[in-house]
Amino acid sequence: MTSLTVWHDGGCPLCRREIAAMRRLDRRGAIEFVDVSDGASACPIDRDALLARFHAREDGRMLSGAAAFAAMWRAIPLLRPLGLAARNPLVLAGLERAYRRFLRVRPRLQFLARKLERAR
Repeated sequence: MTSLTVWHDGGCPLCRREIAAMRRLDRRGAIEFVDVSDGASACPIDRDALLARFHAREDGRMLSGAAAFAAMWRAIPLLRPLGLAARNPLVLAGLERAYRRFLRVRPRLQFLARKLERAR
């Protein structure tokens, strides 16, 4: 079985929702999810870098961005085909471009998500 650790920003409402969905799909418990937002968790790289982009370690190799998402998808049977497709350099490059665009709008989406949380 693949050894996979995923670091995420538990302070981000978008990240919390994404990780909650992945935990539900990870029925085999193949992924270790680590929240780095509280500063208490051990970080393999700079904590600010971990908070700025999605990171994962798959079989001892650090990945970030779309490659980290693809590793997470490969660990979840339902999403595995998408993760395997991302092994193709062209597919991964397209996913990375989309992820970088998302990062540009992430602060605004976080603001809106927090606003919605407070309204509940």
